[in-house]
Amino acid sequence: MKLPLLADETFLAAVGAARQLPDQLHLWWLGQSGFLVQWRDRHLLLDPYLSDAITEKSAQSGAPRVRMTARVVDPVRLDFIDIVASTHNHADHFDPETLLTLQRANSDLVLVVPEAIRSFVVERLGCEPGWPVGLNDGESMEIAGFRLTAVPAAHETLDRDESGRYRYLGYVVRCGPWTLYHSGDTVLYTGIERRLRPFNIDIALLPINGRASERRVAGNLDGREAAELAHAIGAELVIPCHYDMFEFNTSTPDLFQETCRNLGQPYTILQNGEHWSGSK
Repeated sequence: MKLPLLADETFLAAVGAARQLPDQLHLWWLGQSGFLVQWRDRHLLLDPYLSDAITEKSAQSGAPRVRMTARVVDPVRLDFIDIVASTHNHADHFDPETLLTLQRANSDLVLVVPEAIRSFVVERLGCEPGWPVGLNDGESMEIAGFRLTAVPAAHETLDRDESGRYRYLGYVVRCGPWTLYHSGDTVLYTGIERRLRPFNIDIALLPINGRASERRVAGNLDGREAAELAHAIGAELVIPCHYDMFEFNTSTPDLFQETCRNLGQPYTILQNGEHWSGSK
């Protein structure tokens, strides 16, 4: 099993040290599509999967989900989180074990989810109906210095509920002078570039695991598509994710890296637990 670059005490020490540089944006890759974002000592978690729930549940099935990389940090240690946002209800993006632990550790935690799955979230978590905040395409919410705006994601289609609300979302996150785009799980769809380009995105966080029918799960952008999407929307930087977590559904960043170089698209490849920071 791979080990994160930073984990547990060293990871938490890095988060603490970053607080001494409040004018910089800080983020850490937590594995799969999970990221911790720090801005002016406030903290946002995006799609955190910080348990072994999927591997344990699948162990006796005919489709085991073998973990490739060890967990970065026990969520009980993350007692400084202001917002946690899940893009959809697949277990590696919406993990009840992680979310309920975070709720117990953070009494004022805000949970953001697609409005289309909010009733599912309440039932699945057994939480108060008012805890999750639901968003749909174009809607925004702001708290703790972060403004989240929902945009559709296609995993692999633009699925809607009976009221026309999108079941899969990405989030555009604004904090200070920075704009991030976390796509959640998505493939390319008609108009995605047109939707995203006006946001003037600084950092795009995009999946690269691609699609393969034998995996028997919905797919995502592959490395080439992620690089091309970042370039098409004018992202200042792109960081790949959604790989190196499960053996059955992964890729390498090689094609992503090659395509970025060919396009002249700035990119950074992080290891699990690794830190990126920047100033404006």
